Amino acid sequence: MSKFTKKKGNQDVPEISTASLPDIVFMLLFFFMVSTTMRDSDLLLQNVLPKADQVTKLEKKDRVMFIFMGKPSERYQSAYGKGDKIQLNDRLSEVSEIRNFVLAERASRDPALEKVLTASLKVDKNTKMGIVGDVKQELRKIEQYKVNYTTLKGSVVERN
Repeated sequence: MSKFTKKKGNQDVPEISTASLPDIVFMLLFFFMVSTTMRDSDLLLQNVLPKADQVTKLEKKDRVMFIFMGKPSERYQSAYGKGDKIQLNDRLSEVSEIRNFVLAERASRDPALEKVLTASLKVDKNTKMGIVGDVKQELRKIEQYKVNYTTLKGSVVERN
């Protein structure tokens, strides 16, 4: 039988190299920065957009302000009711508040872009036209004439 050798006294355990640790941290940080999307606002309304077959994409998003219309989502119906509502930024608003919203949006943007600022209406396909007409009237009163409707690309006539 062979003899087993015993370890000699106190041998130190080699240290773990931490030289690559900053590289790993920065790779993770870069990954999360690239893969995370930032939202402008939380959607409080049901917003299933209608379909259209002749659509064009807006080129510059910095020249657009969004006005959402629809019924409140399931979790907000107890607080806000079941009727059609308007959402400006992160809160539900009345038609009378559109004036202040548009003026604040104009003030927050570059003055050179004021003429090309577009109000984009994101209207749920089941929303009544009465509230849409009220919003459009309010936009006319404050001379916001560039208005578009956001839709999904697809056939207008749905087939079963």
